[in-house]
Amino acid sequence: MTSPAPLRLPFRPRKLLLFSGHMIDAPDRRTPRFPAAMAQAAQTRIEETLDDLGAAAADIGLTQGAAGGDLLFAEACQRRHVPLQLLLPLPEPAFIDASVLPSADGAQWKQRYLAVKAALSVPPQVMPAVPGDPFEACNEWLLATAVHSGAAELHFICLWNGGGGDGPGGTAHMVREVQQLNGRVTWIDTRALRP
Repeated sequence: MTSPAPLRLPFRPRKLLLFSGHMIDAPDRRTPRFPAAMAQAAQTRIEETLDDLGAAAADIGLTQGAAGGDLLFAEACQRRHVPLQLLLPLPEPAFIDASVLPSADGAQWKQRYLAVKAALSVPPQVMPAVPGDPFEACNEWLLATAVHSGAAELHFICLWNGGGGDGPGGTAHMVREVQQLNGRVTWIDTRALRP
């Protein structure tokens, strides 16, 4: 898999907070993984994790921006004045169609995405086209950007059920990539969330 060169961040962060998480389940998903009813509990756990890490304005958050975990993380970063950079695997309209609108309450998640975007100091960056699956390549782009950021600390936070993904890319892929680098992983297990 060929991944793009790491993105140059606007400053050298104290802590790099990398996030990957499940999307909110689509209404027709057969086996629940991250139902909409668990979003509030997930938000609370993400907020607690950022507080435990002492996330602040000297740090930076990296994620894609999909409905569910990514946007909950993005909103939590913005509430703490943590600079945020979204890295998209597809041009924005295609990304919204693939990773925001299919979720339960997709139109509301799109509004949340647009609100996060409006508060960014640097607009979302779209990954250059590369051969292979764009979501898998974007995971590698996110990780390469994190590793090359110059941050004193790199923390990977995942909202994950511990299982495989629905296809290439996804949270399971990112967890494997981080573990291969012996990175620090904070795992928020969606199976333990309660509405």
